[in-house]
Amino acid sequence: MTRICKKCGFENQDDYDYCAKCGTPLVEGLRPKQVYVYNAQPLQVNKKAIIASYIATIFLSWSGFFVSLITKNNLVATFTFFGFFMPFFLVQSRHPTLRKHGLIQMGISLVGVALSFYVMFH
Repeated sequence: MTRICKKCGFENQDDYDYCAKCGTPLVEGLRPKQVYVYNAQPLQVNKKAIIASYIATIFLSWSGFFVSLITKNNLVATFTFFGFFMPFFLVQSRHPTLRKHGLIQMGISLVGVALSFYVMFH
């Protein structure tokens, strides 16, 4: 059962003593407390941070491939796993734009790591 606020009409959970929307007491005899009601603003995506995350992902996941080709040192390719850190972080975001960029970066990392290990084993 829900508690409906008499002031704003918002449907609250039955265990709430105050309205989640406006802060009005839902139970008779309760004195109103000083309640702060915040209007959540949508999360703004910082484009410079997204570009920096792409650069970090490409550098970390593809560096093993390029270094292995140039130096013929095959053990460097194992460090390309660090390229997965940023995409894993972004994929867990609730913001759809950040999640989308995380999936794109995950694909970039997978290709870089696959090429690095190809060079390492051949």
